[in-house]
Amino acid sequence: MSSTDHRKQSLYFPEDMLEEIQREATRQDRSLSWIVQQAWKVARGDIRKMPSVNDVLAPSAPKPATNTVAAVSAPAVTDGEPKP
Repeated sequence: MSSTDHRKQSLYFPEDMLEEIQREATRQDRSLSWIVQQAWKVARGDIRKMPSVNDVLAPSAPKPATNTVAAVSAPAVTDGEPKP
């Protein structure tokens, strides 16, 4: 007996995308399901890098300035001796 989970799921694609997937499935003599599964395996790393809707809509906290310059007073130096 197979331990693979074979659940059915309806997926909706734009017509032109579905036609392209069908052409590729025919070219490779594979099922639509197989093509989509392989595409997911190849693309999932890139897809995980995409921000979620919550990431995009969440208000961003102000970031601390990283290129700030602090003014520092130092005593004037002449002949190797600091002047007050």
